[in-house]
Amino acid sequence: MKEIIVSAILLYTCMHTAAGQTAAVHINIDPDVTYQTIDNFGASDAWSAQFVGNWPEEKKNTIADWLFSSDTTATGQPKGIGLSLWRYNIGAGSTEQGEGSGITDEWRRAAKWQNQSGQLWFLRAAKERKVKQFLAFLNSPPVNLTINGRAFADKGNCNIKPDNYDAFATYIADAMEGISKTAGIRFDVISPVNEPQWDWSDNKQEGCPYDNDQVSGVARSLSKTLAARKLSTKIMVSEAGQLDYLYGGKNKPARGQQITAFFDTSSPDYLGNLSNVSHVISGHSYFTTSPRPASIRTREEVARHISSFKGLGFWQSEYCILGDNAGEINGNKRDYGMDAALYLARVIHDDLTVANASAWQYWLAISPYDYKDGLIYIDKNKQDGQYHDSKMLWAMGNYSRFVRPGAKRISVNVQGDSSLLVSAYKNTDQTISVVIVNSAQEDRHISLDRKKGQFRRLRSYVTSGADNLHPLAVNNSIVIPARAVVTVTESIH
Repeated sequence: MKEIIVSAILLYTCMHTAAGQTAAVHINIDPDVTYQTIDNFGASDAWSAQFVGNWPEEKKNTIADWLFSSDTTATGQPKGIGLSLWRYNIGAGSTEQGEGSGITDEWRRAAKWQNQSGQLWFLRAAKERKVKQFLAFLNSPPVNLTINGRAFADKGNCNIKPDNYDAFATYIADAMEGISKTAGIRFDVISPVNEPQWDWSDNKQEGCPYDNDQVSGVARSLSKTLAARKLSTKIMVSEAGQLDYLYGGKNKPARGQQITAFFDTSSPDYLGNLSNVSHVISGHSYFTTSPRPASIRTREEVARHISSFKGLGFWQSEYCILGDNAGEINGNKRDYGMDAALYLARVIHDDLTVANASAWQYWLAISPYDYKDGLIYIDKNKQDGQYHDSKMLWAMGNYSRFVRPGAKRISVNVQGDSSLLVSAYKNTDQTISVVIVNSAQEDRHISLDRKKGQFRRLRSYVTSGADNLHPLAVNNSIVIPARAVVTVTESIH
């Protein structure tokens, strides 16, 4: 049946091209006009990898292939989405506390680094599949250093005292060195603070709130410790819970305006002069994606504020579909299909093309929950279970598999249909990848051209209700199926 559909698409394209009909949508690429350099696309191992890493070999290897592999089958079908960064959760020790942790869901507790065999399996699996970038993150300081002895806070107050910052830094450095010795993997980035704006006073997961001066204090202690140990790992701040906390104060001024707080030389919390602090600020796209005009304005503000600090970059470091999103889509209930995939693709597109994100990272790579929070869904079974891919996985793959680290986003001009979302990238091998999101109920016929030179052999990869990155040889006159995400890329082979 798939071959019939593919043949029909080719026949449609040939008939219209032969008849000389002008394409409905012209997409013009200018490789000489460049924007940000792409660092990576990633996802996190929280929290399911701690259990799935102990599942039967065949099952966990299939999951790892879906996430990390850049290989293809003999027919050219990608085996996976080729993530270029893996986020590793260093726990605070709530797992070891058991029910005494106060965190009722065992799957949301996290172990200290010495007891993470399942997560280490996925860390090694990522390396074996040629993932080259690794980020470690913590949601809470270790419980032996927190004020209340737990991995979540009381009444929205920071759960660690300043006189324990150095011990916290030692714990982090010990974890990174210990994991490196065990797994042979060095972390490129360490993120010690997560969503510091939230109170983290419930018992649903590990978490710790911080004011900006407390974030700065933790980062300074950690930078000092890393430098003393001659570790080159870069510290990233601040994983803001919403993008607008990066430039605005909202209702939490002590936890807002974080671009200025950490990278303005006149700020008392300035971190830009520390050798181990990355000149990239990170934030999460939650609760800022709808309605679309407001989403665009927020991302324009992020880009504007970051551009005022020379050399500063931006990573979108965590997102999944939460909330009701102004009625556009609800985060409750799993969605294996294209509704969630198309919404996710829109968010990725806007973060890359409006906010100028140089990295885009998803939240739960593997989820046991009934939310739109997983690229892959599993049974809530610690020893074995069923697993299922989602269209969100493959739609993200339309970016991650074909827009590789070091790629530059390049200029795109779309004439004829403003509903298509189009972005283009020039990889380090000089091949161009164009990602097209068609949320409409109708196919779109496009003509793809470049300002200078000619496209080499083109291939499209279609994610739709029927396909997952399905490859198809094409020329520059292409049919984009309804409700699909399509990447058109040059082949150098």
